Amino acid sequence: MMGERNHSRLHFISQKSLFYLFIVVSLMFILSWFFVLRSAGKPQFVDRSLLPSSKLLATIANGDSRRNDLAPDMEGEKYGLPSQEKLGTKCSSNGILKVFMYDLPAEFHFELLGWKPQGSSVWPDIRTKIPMYPGGLNLQHSIEYWLTLDILSSEFSGSIDGRSAIRMHNSSQADIIFVPFFSSLSFNRYSKRDPHQKLSPNNVLQEKLVKYVTSQEEWKRSGGRDHVILAHHPNSMIEARTKLWSAMFVLADFGRYPSSVANVEKDVIAPYKHLIKSFVNDTSDFDSRPTLLYFQGAIYRKDGGFARQELFYLLKDEKDVHFSFGSIQNDGINRASTGMQNSKFCLNIAGDTPSSNRLFDAIASHCVPVIISDEIELPFEDVLDYSEFCIFVRTSDAVKENFLINLIRGIGKEEWTRMWKRLKEVERFYEFQYPSKEGDAVQMIWQAISRKVPSIRMKTHRSVRFDRELLQPIQAADFEADTGECECTGRWVNGISSQLQGKSADGEFRL
Repeated sequence: MMGERNHSRLHFISQKSLFYLFIVVSLMFILSWFFVLRSAGKPQFVDRSLLPSSKLLATIANGDSRRNDLAPDMEGEKYGLPSQEKLGTKCSSNGILKVFMYDLPAEFHFELLGWKPQGSSVWPDIRTKIPMYPGGLNLQHSIEYWLTLDILSSEFSGSIDGRSAIRMHNSSQADIIFVPFFSSLSFNRYSKRDPHQKLSPNNVLQEKLVKYVTSQEEWKRSGGRDHVILAHHPNSMIEARTKLWSAMFVLADFGRYPSSVANVEKDVIAPYKHLIKSFVNDTSDFDSRPTLLYFQGAIYRKDGGFARQELFYLLKDEKDVHFSFGSIQNDGINRASTGMQNSKFCLNIAGDTPSSNRLFDAIASHCVPVIISDEIELPFEDVLDYSEFCIFVRTSDAVKENFLINLIRGIGKEEWTRMWKRLKEVERFYEFQYPSKEGDAVQMIWQAISRKVPSIRMKTHRSVRFDRELLQPIQAADFEADTGECECTGRWVNGISSQLQGKSADGEFRL
């Protein structure tokens, strides 16, 4: 009996112990989870005053320079950046490219048109009289003229609506540096050398240009990367191009440039100015255009233009194909206008260079271009799909017997009409005019330049990584504006915001 009683007591004690043990373990489990969850929260041992503002970090991470996302005192002030109040005015995100234009002597631009400067100004007063650009074939490479007029007019324009670029007189506030040399006109008119001259006037101007530009602080600051030089004629700037290769060139194509000097990554392709008349109030249709395929121009060309003579022999006997020699002589431009406006398709074949004005004449005529030029680069192709209104044919295929004519005959009324309608929608992108209008060729070129700016900035920043002179502490006083405007570029380029910009030891600071 005594043994059974002791056994019952021990059994009771063990059950009670197990119960207490379960309670203790449960409490420890609950407390351990409490500490785990608490440790996953915000660390209480970090001095958060040492961290940048979360709003500032978010702004930088998103590439957004719109400072209204920050607190009024712009918490970045503790890192050497001034507040908006110290800047004096607000930065504006208005999509405008800010252009600093060198005041080059008139011999580089309007004096080439016969204009003579009066007084101290190197520029004509285009509000009273505009110097005229010469006509004929000169016009096809006249982009230098139209862009310079546009940037001059931005100074007295009452509105920036429809404008893509404005002139700045402080280069540290600008996105790009514009070099207003009429290089195509200089080549066309002044490239011949008299027997008693060592150099042609065109080459003399190029030498002067190189000396002038490379001596400027703006060039030294960026190594020329942010400079824009117009060299639309394939033979313009031949002497200077290899000395100014780091700049952004605005070209017709890359046919006569080594890739180390000009390439699609850093440079801009611009359209020719079409020579034929625009087809206003075009009510034509597939059936009312009797000519199937049209080409008129030089047939025997060098370099990549061999395909022209090959195609001439392949197509010359086709009854609904017009393929003949032509020039601007003997009313050639008007005859070409009539011919293109009465044709369904217009051939654009490589000649001495990959591009020609013929493509843009075709667009102005609403004649669907057939492009046979393997090395061609096209204007604004990063925003325009040319396959919507052009036919592309490889040269090796085009010169095969019956290949091209069968391809063109196989395009029916519905497909042609779709491309014809698209031509009428895009033709305004290739119109040069003064005053410039929203969406025309001038504004499209400025916008194409704008899209290169982020890349220019990145390369410039990378190039000064180890330049210790640029890493001096930034003082708020360096941001004091001397023009009443904040020194920033609150500009949007293709959806990417520019960044806060101010002066440092070398006159430039970018966050």
